[in-house]
Amino acid sequence: MPEFPHKGDSPPDGALDVTTLQTVGQRAASHPLVESWSFTPSNASPRTLEIHLDPDAYPTETDAVRLDVHWFRSGDYYVHYVETAGEERYQCRWDRHPKTNAPRAHFHPPPDAGDAVDARLGTHPLDVLFTVLDWVSERVESLHAGGD
Repeated sequence: MPEFPHKGDSPPDGALDVTTLQTVGQRAASHPLVESWSFTPSNASPRTLEIHLDPDAYPTETDAVRLDVHWFRSGDYYVHYVETAGEERYQCRWDRHPKTNAPRAHFHPPPDAGDAVDARLGTHPLDVLFTVLDWVSERVESLHAGGD
């Protein structure tokens, strides 16, 4: 999947902030839904921080759940939530980068990371992380309650 599939998206400017990504991964590990985190393709050449969530926390057959995090030295970021069950994919994304038809901080809603809407996220990496993890927790609770 292309990193910026939506018209009007431009990639965040600058290099990845690996130190911030490492801090985000370490802090994410304290959340009860987080199983592990790692850099891909490798620690020596990180391009993405993958935060793996516990699929057994979901009430339905879920094969894998993860957050792909990119944080740039410029302060721009994107956090991509991906939930898979067989061939089905449920996804959304929180972004902060220049976009011609949306605010700098915006959200691509589920189930397919659709057109951007305004997102009221902070700019501090840990604020963003825990806001997203709160959203994930609410999603899991909603699924347990019979929602989609």
